Amino acid sequence: MSIKVNYQNASLKISAGFLSQFPHDVRPRIAFSGRSNVGKSSLINALLGRRTLARVSSAPGKTVTVNFYDVDGKLYLVDLPGYGFAKRPESEKKKWSALTDGFFINNPDIDMLRLVVQLVDIRHGPTEDDRMMLDFLRESALPHLVVASKADKLSPTAVRAAIAGLEAELPDTQILAFSSLNGEGREALRQKILRAAFSVNEEIEKP
Repeated sequence: MSIKVNYQNASLKISAGFLSQFPHDVRPRIAFSGRSNVGKSSLINALLGRRTLARVSSAPGKTVTVNFYDVDGKLYLVDLPGYGFAKRPESEKKKWSALTDGFFINNPDIDMLRLVVQLVDIRHGPTEDDRMMLDFLRESALPHLVVASKADKLSPTAVRAAIAGLEAELPDTQILAFSSLNGEGREALRQKILRAAFSVNEEIEKP
C-alpha cells in the first residue's frame, strides 16, 4: 500500500483552549513539544511548505492553545503550547499545565498519538524543562524523537559536534538536526512522520 501525503494541502483545524475542543476522529496525531522560543511554529511552517500558517509569535509564550493542523485530510500536526517562559503569568502556566495534561493524560484519543517531536535548541542543548519532558515521554512509553532546531545558526562542524553531544546525553533516542531557514532535516522528518503515522516505509510524495 502506498501512502501519499500532500503537506501543502494543510489548514488550521482548531486552536483549542480547552480539552473539550480537541477534535475526535481516527486520524493519527503527530505532536510537537518544546520551549516557547525553540521554533515549533517555524518548523511546522517549513514542513508544510508554508510561511504563515502556524503563527510565529513575537512574544513567546503569549498564547496558550493546542493547535491542530489538518494535513491533506489524513493526519493532524499538533502544536502544543510552549513551556519554560519565565515571564508567563501564573494563570497562563496553570492553563498550559491543564491543556498539556489533558492532551497526554486525559485524552480519549491518546491511542491516535503516533509520535511526539521534542524540539531542543541545538545551540544550547536540553534545558531542565526539556529533560523533564523527555523523562515523561520515556516513562509513558510514548514514541518520540528529538529535533535539534536552529541548525543554521551553527557551522556544519558545530552541528555535528552538537548532535554527537545530544546522542551521548540521550542514548536510544532518535535525534535529527533541523533548520526552518534552509530546509536541513525537512525531508528526513517528513519521512519519520509518515512512518510513525501510518506504519509504512514508503517514500513520502514531495510537494
